[in-house]
Amino acid sequence: VTGTSISGRISLGEEVLIYPQKTTARIRGIQVHTKDVQEVEAGHRTAINLQGLEKETIRRGDVVATPGCLLPSFILDGDFLYLASNKKPLKNRTRVRVHLGTSEIIGRIILVENNEIQPGVQGNVQLILEEAIGVWPGDRYVIRSYSPVTTIGGGIILNSSAPKRRRALQTHRDLNHGIFQIYHAANLEELMRLHLRESEYHGLTFEELAVKTGIFGTRLKKALNNPLSGRKILVIESEKQRMIDLSIYENIMTQVLDIITTFHKKNPLKIGISKEELRTRLLHGLDQRLFQFVLNDLIKNKKVIQDQAVIRLMDHKVALKDEENILRGELESYYLKAGLAPPTIKEVLANFARFPEHLIREVLGVMIQEEVLVKINEGLYFPARPLAELEIKLVDYLRKEGDIDAPGFKNMTGLTRKFTIPLLEYFDKIKMTIRVGDKRILREKR
Repeated sequence: VTGTSISGRISLGEEVLIYPQKTTARIRGIQVHTKDVQEVEAGHRTAINLQGLEKETIRRGDVVATPGCLLPSFILDGDFLYLASNKKPLKNRTRVRVHLGTSEIIGRIILVENNEIQPGVQGNVQLILEEAIGVWPGDRYVIRSYSPVTTIGGGIILNSSAPKRRRALQTHRDLNHGIFQIYHAANLEELMRLHLRESEYHGLTFEELAVKTGIFGTRLKKALNNPLSGRKILVIESEKQRMIDLSIYENIMTQVLDIITTFHKKNPLKIGISKEELRTRLLHGLDQRLFQFVLNDLIKNKKVIQDQAVIRLMDHKVALKDEENILRGELESYYLKAGLAPPTIKEVLANFARFPEHLIREVLGVMIQEEVLVKINEGLYFPARPLAELEIKLVDYLRKEGDIDAPGFKNMTGLTRKFTIPLLEYFDKIKMTIRVGDKRILREKR
């Protein structure tokens, strides 16, 4: 392949990608003005011998580049000058020929703020291409009319992989105007934040941000110092250096608080919303890393409380109504009377059938959160006070005897297997005991 080295450098043996199709190849030889060289820098007419691909897969206009430094796209934002030599205004969505490098691609020119551009006027445009292309911000382009073929203008690429710009309403056009103002101001910090805002909650890695801005390595790291230290940009995944803009982050936090608040209003007897349900309600299911990052911040700032897998607002308290208070009192007496031989949930529902099932379950949930009851498994709850007394008794026994098996535990408590096996499994679960063969021993920490 032959062409002009635009930027950077390449060396013999390096792996490269052919853009936009992203075909991999390796450099077998380099020539500059018919002379073999080991490497070549920008600014030279260059011939490269590539191995690992067929000649037919390469077309005029393709770009040979380092892997990961370009992002092929069908949509480009650009600054456009409509030449004064044109005879009539340029209409929105005009079909044109777009020349980038040595490629010619058919596309449409979208006027993001106006319905037409007069000859000799500069405007902000979006190019919608019929084929993908790999370019950088700052690359220049020429526009020729579709038919007859004449040069009508050109400009500079401002965003090499832009989202589609809406323009139907004036608010959309005003927003587009603000975006292009950021492009033209050439303030790198504001430009980085724009790209991060447009990536929304997905964010961008360091490498992706480099491709979007066309700025790499140390220069980009220096540009990120101030917004990172000022928390205008947040690193939400250190391994990949994935970043998100503060405005997006604050929007997610607001949504989290709104969802929890709404949940409390609709479910006054529930202590809080499950962590996974909260995550799935956010933005079609926020990814786990970002969700945990937001949650940790809210907990740290004392906005929410996490109790195991349940999330609630810091100031939320369950307030029982008269009927619910009556039910709670009756349930507490019922469980205390049963002691270490409590009823199953099925038996509780049958005994309190005059109350709606959902109300019984919700009040039981409140009693668990208040630590009046302890959930041993899905079908069996124990009153907390007798259970705590049994725990002390078992610890004393194990300190003296060293271990206990199921029959020994049954003899010690006087309970049937219906209760002893779930209790032994519960003490294992809370890490008070550990099972060794058929026996339980006290965990070392205890």
